[in-house]
Amino acid sequence: MLQDRDSTAFRTLSDVVLAIAAEREVEPVLQRLAHAARELGGARYAALGVPDGEGGFARFITSGMSDELIAAMGPLPRTHGLLGAMLESTEPYRTPDIHTHSRFRGWWPSAHPDMRSFLGVPIVARGGVIGALYLTDKAGAVEFSAADEKLIVLLAAHAAIAIENARLYERSRELSIVEERNRLARELHDSVTQQLFGVVLAAESAGELLARGDDAAGDELERVQALARGAMDELRSVVFELRPASLEAEGLAQVLRKHVEVLRRVSGRAIELRVGSPPALGAEAAGQVFRIAQEALQNALRHAGDARIEVRLEDGGGRLALSVADDGRGFDREAPGVRGRRLGLTSMEERAAELGGRLAVVSSPGAGTTVRLEVPT
Repeated sequence: MLQDRDSTAFRTLSDVVLAIAAEREVEPVLQRLAHAARELGGARYAALGVPDGEGGFARFITSGMSDELIAAMGPLPRTHGLLGAMLESTEPYRTPDIHTHSRFRGWWPSAHPDMRSFLGVPIVARGGVIGALYLTDKAGAVEFSAADEKLIVLLAAHAAIAIENARLYERSRELSIVEERNRLARELHDSVTQQLFGVVLAAESAGELLARGDDAAGDELERVQALARGAMDELRSVVFELRPASLEAEGLAQVLRKHVEVLRRVSGRAIELRVGSPPALGAEAAGQVFRIAQEALQNALRHAGDARIEVRLEDGGGRLALSVADDGRGFDREAPGVRGRRLGLTSMEERAAELGGRLAVVSSPGAGTTVRLEVPT
Protein backbone atom coordinates (compact mmCIF):
# COMPACT_ATOMS: atom_id res chain seq x y z
CA MET A 1 0.00 0.00 0.00
CA LEU A 2 2.83 2.39 0.96
CA GLN A 3 4.67 1.41 -2.21
CA ASP A 4 1.57 2.27 -4.28
CA ARG A 5 1.38 5.67 -2.59
CA ASP A 6 5.05 6.39 -3.30
CA SER A 7 4.61 5.32 -6.92
CA THR A 8 1.61 7.64 -7.33
CA ALA A 9 3.47 10.52 -5.66
CA PHE A 10 6.50 10.18 -7.91
CA ARG A 11 4.32 9.90 -11.00
CA THR A 12 2.61 13.12 -9.92
CA LEU A 13 6.00 14.74 -9.33
CA SER A 14 7.16 13.65 -12.77
CA ASP A 15 4.05 15.16 -14.38
CA VAL A 16 4.58 18.39 -12.46
CA VAL A 17 8.23 18.65 -13.50
CA LEU A 18 7.31 18.16 -17.16
CA ALA A 19 4.55 20.79 -16.92
CA ILE A 20 6.86 23.29 -15.24
CA ALA A 21 9.54 22.71 -17.87
CA ALA A 22 7.08 23.90 -20.52
CA GLU A 23 6.56 27.25 -18.76
CA ARG A 24 8.81 30.14 -19.74
CA GLU A 25 7.70 32.90 -17.38
CA VAL A 26 8.36 33.16 -13.65
CA GLU A 27 4.82 33.79 -12.37
CA PRO A 28 3.17 30.69 -13.92
CA VAL A 29 6.13 28.56 -12.77
CA LEU A 30 5.72 29.71 -9.17
CA GLN A 31 1.98 29.11 -9.21
CA ARG A 32 2.39 25.58 -10.57
CA LEU A 33 4.99 24.85 -7.91
CA ALA A 34 2.77 26.09 -5.08
CA HIS A 35 -0.15 23.95 -6.28
CA ALA A 36 2.16 20.94 -6.73
CA ALA A 37 3.60 21.31 -3.22
CA ARG A 38 0.13 21.36 -1.68
CA GLU A 39 -0.96 18.29 -3.65
CA LEU A 40 2.21 16.27 -3.10
CA GLY A 41 2.46 17.09 0.60
CA GLY A 42 -1.24 16.57 1.31
CA ALA A 43 -1.47 20.05 2.84
CA ARG A 44 -4.47 22.28 3.28
CA TYR A 45 -2.40 25.34 2.44
CA ALA A 46 0.86 25.89 0.60
CA ALA A 47 2.88 28.92 -0.43
CA LEU A 48 6.04 29.75 -2.30
CA GLY A 49 7.99 32.85 -1.32
CA VAL A 50 10.78 34.58 -3.26
CA PRO A 51 12.56 37.25 -1.17
CA ASP A 52 13.34 40.71 -2.52
CA GLY A 53 16.54 41.10 -0.53
CA GLU A 54 15.13 44.04 1.41
CA GLY A 55 13.18 42.28 4.15
CA GLY A 56 10.14 41.48 2.07
CA PHE A 57 8.95 39.09 -0.62
CA ALA A 58 9.20 39.99 -4.29
CA ARG A 59 6.60 37.26 -4.86
CA PHE A 60 4.52 35.22 -2.43
CA ILE A 61 2.28 32.73 -4.23
CA THR A 62 -0.36 30.76 -2.30
CA SER A 63 -2.37 27.63 -2.96
CA GLY A 64 -5.52 26.55 -1.11
CA MET A 65 -6.66 30.06 -0.18
CA SER A 66 -9.68 31.76 -1.72
CA ASP A 67 -9.38 35.12 -3.46
CA GLU A 68 -11.52 36.63 -0.67
CA LEU A 69 -9.16 35.35 2.02
CA ILE A 70 -6.09 36.59 0.16
CA ALA A 71 -7.69 40.03 -0.23
CA ALA A 72 -8.59 40.12 3.49
CA MET A 73 -4.99 39.40 4.48
CA GLY A 74 -3.75 42.48 2.66
CA PRO A 75 -0.19 43.11 1.41
CA LEU A 76 2.57 40.53 1.02
CA PRO A 77 4.10 39.27 4.28
CA ARG A 78 7.57 40.26 5.44
CA THR A 79 10.43 37.78 5.70
CA HIS A 80 10.08 37.52 9.48
CA GLY A 81 9.38 34.65 11.89
CA LEU A 82 9.40 31.16 10.47
CA LEU A 83 8.98 32.50 6.93
CA GLY A 84 12.34 34.19 7.27
CA ALA A 85 13.94 31.24 9.06
CA MET A 86 13.38 29.07 5.98
CA LEU A 87 15.41 31.56 3.94
CA GLU A 88 18.39 31.53 6.30
CA SER A 89 19.27 27.85 6.08
CA THR A 90 19.44 25.19 3.39
CA GLU A 91 17.87 22.62 5.74
CA PRO A 92 14.14 21.77 5.75
CA TYR A 93 12.10 22.04 8.93
CA ARG A 94 8.87 20.34 10.04
CA THR A 95 6.86 20.42 13.22
CA PRO A 96 3.43 19.23 14.38
CA ASP A 97 2.74 22.68 15.90
CA ILE A 98 4.15 25.87 14.46
CA HIS A 99 3.11 27.70 17.64
CA THR A 100 5.94 26.06 19.57
CA HIS A 101 8.74 27.39 17.37
CA SER A 102 10.93 30.04 18.98
CA ARG A 103 10.36 32.47 16.10
CA PHE A 104 6.58 32.15 16.05
CA ARG A 105 5.05 35.56 16.86
CA GLY A 106 1.37 34.92 16.34
CA TRP A 107 -0.72 35.49 13.21
CA TRP A 108 -0.81 38.81 11.42
CA PRO A 109 -3.04 40.09 9.94
CA SER A 110 -6.03 38.97 11.99
CA ALA A 111 -7.71 37.46 8.91
CA HIS A 112 -4.89 34.89 8.64
CA PRO A 113 -6.20 31.35 9.32
CA ASP A 114 -4.79 29.54 12.35
CA MET A 115 -2.31 26.83 11.32
CA ARG A 116 -0.57 24.05 13.27
CA SER A 117 1.45 21.42 11.41
CA PHE A 118 4.17 22.88 9.22
CA LEU A 119 6.75 21.81 6.65
CA GLY A 120 9.21 24.35 5.26
CA VAL A 121 11.74 23.58 2.53
CA PRO A 122 14.26 26.12 1.18
CA ILE A 123 14.72 26.37 -2.58
CA VAL A 124 18.47 26.35 -3.11
CA ALA A 125 20.25 27.38 -6.32
CA ARG A 126 23.95 27.80 -7.01
CA GLY A 127 23.90 31.29 -5.56
CA GLY A 128 22.23 30.22 -2.32
CA VAL A 129 18.62 30.20 -1.08
CA ILE A 130 16.37 31.86 -3.68
CA GLY A 131 13.03 31.03 -2.08
CA ALA A 132 11.13 28.55 0.06
CA LEU A 133 8.11 26.25 -0.03
CA TYR A 134 5.77 26.46 2.96
CA LEU A 135 3.17 23.77 3.70
CA THR A 136 0.71 23.89 6.60
CA ASP A 137 -2.11 21.77 8.07
CA LYS A 138 -1.43 18.21 6.95
CA ALA A 139 -4.67 16.56 5.81
CA GLY A 140 -5.66 13.47 7.83
CA ALA A 141 -2.68 13.57 10.20
CA VAL A 142 -1.27 15.71 12.99
CA GLU A 143 2.02 16.33 11.19
CA PHE A 144 3.87 15.98 7.93
CA SER A 145 5.91 12.79 7.56
CA ALA A 146 9.52 12.14 6.63
CA ALA A 147 8.22 10.86 3.29
CA ASP A 148 6.40 14.16 2.74
CA GLU A 149 9.60 16.03 3.50
CA LYS A 150 11.61 13.89 1.09
CA LEU A 151 9.12 14.52 -1.70
CA ILE A 152 8.98 18.30 -1.18
CA VAL A 153 12.79 18.48 -0.97
CA LEU A 154 12.90 16.80 -4.37
CA LEU A 155 10.29 19.22 -5.71
CA ALA A 156 12.34 22.14 -4.34
CA ALA A 157 15.41 20.92 -6.25
CA HIS A 158 13.42 20.96 -9.50
CA ALA A 159 11.89 24.30 -8.48
CA ALA A 160 15.34 25.89 -8.24
CA ILE A 161 16.14 24.85 -11.81
CA ALA A 162 12.72 25.93 -13.13
CA ILE A 163 12.87 29.36 -11.46
CA GLU A 164 16.40 30.04 -12.69
CA ASN A 165 15.45 28.99 -16.24
CA ALA A 166 12.35 31.20 -16.19
CA ARG A 167 14.41 34.15 -14.96
CA LEU A 168 16.96 33.61 -17.72
CA TYR A 169 14.16 33.48 -20.30
CA GLU A 170 12.66 36.74 -19.04
CA ARG A 171 16.07 38.44 -19.12
CA SER A 172 16.69 37.21 -22.68
CA ARG A 173 13.26 38.51 -23.67
CA GLU A 174 14.12 41.94 -22.26
CA LEU A 175 17.37 41.92 -24.24
CA SER A 176 15.46 40.93 -27.39
CA ILE A 177 13.10 43.88 -26.90
CA VAL A 178 16.09 46.22 -26.57
CA GLU A 179 17.58 44.80 -29.79
CA GLU A 180 14.24 45.26 -31.54
CA ARG A 181 14.08 48.89 -30.40
CA ASN A 182 17.59 49.47 -31.78
CA ARG A 183 16.62 47.90 -35.11
CA LEU A 184 13.49 50.05 -35.21
CA ALA A 185 15.60 53.15 -34.59
CA ARG A 186 17.80 52.26 -37.57
CA GLU A 187 14.77 51.61 -39.79
CA LEU A 188 13.16 54.90 -38.80
CA HIS A 189 16.37 56.82 -39.37
CA ASP A 190 16.80 55.40 -42.87
CA SER A 191 13.22 55.62 -44.11
CA VAL A 192 11.46 58.40 -42.22
CA THR A 193 14.06 60.96 -41.16
CA GLN A 194 14.55 62.36 -44.66
CA GLN A 195 10.83 62.93 -45.12
CA LEU A 196 10.55 64.62 -41.74
CA PHE A 197 13.51 66.83 -42.65
CA GLY A 198 11.58 67.86 -45.77
CA VAL A 199 8.55 68.70 -43.62
CA VAL A 200 10.65 70.97 -41.42
CA LEU A 201 12.18 72.81 -44.40
CA ALA A 202 8.79 73.26 -46.08
CA ALA A 203 7.24 74.52 -42.84
CA GLU A 204 10.04 77.08 -42.39
CA SER A 205 9.58 78.22 -45.98
CA ALA A 206 5.83 78.57 -45.49
CA GLY A 207 6.42 80.60 -42.32
CA GLU A 208 8.66 83.05 -44.18
CA LEU A 209 6.16 83.41 -47.01
CA LEU A 210 3.33 84.05 -44.55
CA ALA A 211 5.41 86.69 -42.79
CA ARG A 212 5.89 88.50 -46.11
CA GLY A 213 2.24 88.12 -47.04
CA ASP A 214 3.18 86.09 -50.09
CA ASP A 215 0.27 84.25 -51.73
CA ALA A 216 2.57 81.29 -52.37
CA ALA A 217 2.38 80.46 -48.64
CA GLY A 218 -0.82 78.49 -49.23
CA ASP A 219 0.87 76.24 -51.78
CA GLU A 220 3.79 75.69 -49.43
CA LEU A 221 1.45 74.71 -46.59
CA GLU A 222 -0.20 72.17 -48.85
CA ARG A 223 3.26 70.77 -49.53
CA VAL A 224 3.88 70.53 -45.78
CA GLN A 225 0.66 68.56 -45.36
CA ALA A 226 1.53 66.20 -48.21
CA LEU A 227 5.02 65.57 -46.84
CA ALA A 228 3.65 64.96 -43.34
CA ARG A 229 1.10 62.46 -44.66
CA GLY A 230 3.86 60.69 -46.59
CA ALA A 231 6.06 60.50 -43.49
CA MET A 232 3.19 59.08 -41.47
CA ASP A 233 2.42 56.46 -44.11
CA GLU A 234 6.09 55.53 -44.27
CA LEU A 235 6.24 55.21 -40.48
CA ARG A 236 3.20 52.95 -40.46
CA SER A 237 4.70 50.86 -43.24
CA VAL A 238 7.95 50.39 -41.31
CA VAL A 239 6.15 49.35 -38.14
CA PHE A 240 3.80 47.04 -40.02
CA GLU A 241 6.67 45.20 -41.68
CA LEU A 242 8.71 44.80 -38.51
CA ARG A 243 8.89 41.17 -37.51
CA PRO A 244 11.28 39.59 -35.02
CA ALA A 245 13.69 37.18 -36.63
CA SER A 246 12.22 33.73 -36.05
CA LEU A 247 8.75 32.56 -35.16
CA GLU A 248 10.07 29.02 -35.10
CA ALA A 249 12.76 29.88 -32.54
CA GLU A 250 10.84 32.34 -30.35
CA GLY A 251 7.22 31.28 -30.69
CA LEU A 252 4.13 33.24 -31.65
CA ALA A 253 3.50 34.66 -28.17
CA GLN A 254 6.98 36.15 -27.92
CA VAL A 255 6.86 37.58 -31.44
CA LEU A 256 3.50 39.18 -30.69
CA ARG A 257 4.82 40.64 -27.42
CA LYS A 258 7.69 42.31 -29.27
CA HIS A 259 5.42 43.71 -31.95
CA VAL A 260 2.95 45.14 -29.43
CA GLU A 261 5.81 46.70 -27.46
CA VAL A 262 7.07 48.42 -30.62
CA LEU A 263 3.57 49.65 -31.53
CA ARG A 264 3.05 51.06 -28.03
CA ARG A 265 6.23 53.11 -28.26
CA VAL A 266 5.77 54.30 -31.82
CA SER A 267 2.07 55.15 -31.60
CA GLY A 268 1.91 56.23 -27.94
CA ARG A 269 -1.36 54.32 -27.69
CA ALA A 270 -2.62 52.05 -24.92
CA ILE A 271 -2.39 48.47 -26.18
CA GLU A 272 -2.98 45.70 -23.65
CA LEU A 273 -1.69 42.20 -24.38
CA ARG A 274 -2.96 39.14 -22.53
CA VAL A 275 -1.32 35.79 -23.26
CA GLY A 276 -2.83 32.65 -21.76
CA SER A 277 -1.70 29.15 -22.68
CA PRO A 278 -2.26 29.00 -26.45
CA PRO A 279 -1.63 25.66 -28.17
CA ALA A 280 1.51 25.50 -30.30
CA LEU A 281 1.42 25.99 -34.07
CA GLY A 282 3.97 25.25 -36.76
CA ALA A 283 6.08 28.18 -37.96
CA GLU A 284 4.12 28.65 -41.20
CA ALA A 285 0.72 28.68 -39.48
CA ALA A 286 2.06 30.90 -36.70
CA GLY A 287 3.26 33.33 -39.36
CA GLN A 288 -0.23 33.57 -40.82
CA VAL A 289 -1.74 34.19 -37.38
CA PHE A 290 0.88 36.87 -36.73
CA ARG A 291 0.05 38.63 -40.00
CA ILE A 292 -3.66 38.63 -39.08
CA ALA A 293 -2.79 40.13 -35.69
CA GLN A 294 -0.65 42.78 -37.43
CA GLU A 295 -3.45 43.69 -39.82
CA ALA A 296 -6.06 43.87 -37.06
CA LEU A 297 -3.78 46.06 -34.94
CA GLN A 298 -2.99 48.29 -37.92
CA ASN A 299 -6.71 48.78 -38.58
CA ALA A 300 -7.38 49.59 -34.92
CA LEU A 301 -4.59 52.17 -34.83
CA ARG A 302 -5.74 53.77 -38.10
CA HIS A 303 -9.50 53.79 -37.68
CA ALA A 304 -10.50 53.41 -34.02
CA GLY A 305 -9.59 56.92 -32.93
CA ASP A 306 -8.12 57.43 -29.46
CA ALA A 307 -9.38 54.04 -28.24
CA ARG A 308 -8.09 51.39 -25.89
CA ILE A 309 -6.91 48.27 -27.73
CA GLU A 310 -6.75 44.80 -26.19
CA VAL A 311 -5.04 41.77 -27.74
CA ARG A 312 -5.59 38.24 -26.44
CA LEU A 313 -3.80 35.03 -27.40
CA GLU A 314 -5.14 31.97 -25.59
CA ASP A 315 -6.51 28.47 -25.68
CA GLY A 316 -9.99 28.49 -27.18
CA GLY A 317 -11.03 25.00 -26.17
CA GLY A 318 -8.28 23.09 -27.96
CA ARG A 319 -8.03 25.73 -30.68
CA LEU A 320 -5.70 28.71 -30.79
CA ALA A 321 -7.74 31.86 -30.23
CA LEU A 322 -6.59 35.37 -31.14
CA SER A 323 -8.66 38.50 -30.61
CA VAL A 324 -7.96 42.18 -31.23
CA ALA A 325 -10.61 44.47 -29.77
CA ASP A 326 -10.98 48.22 -29.43
CA ASP A 327 -13.64 50.46 -27.92
CA GLY A 328 -13.35 53.07 -30.67
CA ARG A 329 -15.51 54.40 -33.46
CA GLY A 330 -16.45 51.10 -35.08
CA PHE A 331 -17.94 50.86 -38.56
CA ASP A 332 -20.87 49.45 -40.53
CA ARG A 333 -19.70 46.28 -42.28
CA GLU A 334 -22.61 46.47 -44.72
CA ALA A 335 -21.98 50.06 -45.77
CA PRO A 336 -21.11 50.56 -49.47
CA GLY A 337 -17.38 50.72 -50.15
CA VAL A 338 -16.26 49.20 -46.85
CA ARG A 339 -14.44 46.40 -48.63
CA GLY A 340 -12.67 48.86 -50.86
CA ARG A 341 -11.55 51.05 -47.96
CA ARG A 342 -10.61 48.17 -45.68
CA LEU A 343 -8.80 45.67 -47.87
CA GLY A 344 -7.26 44.20 -44.74
CA LEU A 345 -10.58 42.50 -43.97
CA THR A 346 -10.32 40.45 -47.14
CA SER A 347 -6.67 39.49 -46.59
CA MET A 348 -7.40 38.43 -42.99
CA GLU A 349 -10.30 36.26 -44.14
CA GLU A 350 -8.15 34.65 -46.83
CA ARG A 351 -5.38 33.87 -44.36
CA ALA A 352 -7.88 32.41 -41.90
CA ALA A 353 -9.34 30.20 -44.65
CA GLU A 354 -5.85 28.92 -45.54
CA LEU A 355 -5.41 27.93 -41.89
CA GLY A 356 -8.76 26.13 -41.84
CA GLY A 357 -9.81 28.57 -39.13
CA ARG A 358 -12.71 30.92 -38.46
CA LEU A 359 -12.47 34.71 -38.54
CA ALA A 360 -15.23 36.90 -37.11
CA VAL A 361 -15.26 40.70 -37.30
CA VAL A 362 -17.89 42.30 -35.09
CA SER A 363 -18.37 46.06 -35.32
CA SER A 364 -20.96 48.79 -35.45
CA PRO A 365 -20.71 52.59 -35.44
CA GLY A 366 -19.81 53.90 -31.99
CA ALA A 367 -19.44 50.42 -30.47
CA GLY A 368 -15.86 49.51 -31.30
CA THR A 369 -14.52 46.56 -33.27
CA THR A 370 -13.51 43.02 -32.34
CA VAL A 371 -11.57 40.70 -34.63
CA ARG A 372 -11.51 37.10 -33.42
CA LEU A 373 -9.62 34.25 -35.04
CA GLU A 374 -9.85 30.56 -34.06
CA VAL A 375 -7.39 28.10 -35.56
CA PRO A 376 -7.43 24.30 -35.19
CA THR A 377 -4.20 22.72 -33.91
